[in-house]
Amino acid sequence: MSRRGNCWNNAVAESFFGTLKADLMQERDFETRIEAIVAITEYVESFYNPQLRHSSLGYVSPLMFELQHAGARIEA
Repeated sequence: MSRRGNCWNNAVAESFFGTLKADLMQERDFETRIEAIVAITEYVESFYNPQLRHSSLGYVSPLMFELQHAGARIEA
């Protein structure tokens, strides 16, 4: 973390929310809060973490990155 008000402090969170909004929420209205929670949870658990490749992680998914760094043998 750097000084207060520095935009780089929150870059990772802002990047995630930008991706979430573009992929899931564009022109979509949820009827209830529960419907939104279910959709966001499903997006994160079934697409964002296991499938979406990130340049900052060497173009692997967050799940693959964690498994590789945990010592597991994974083939892409």
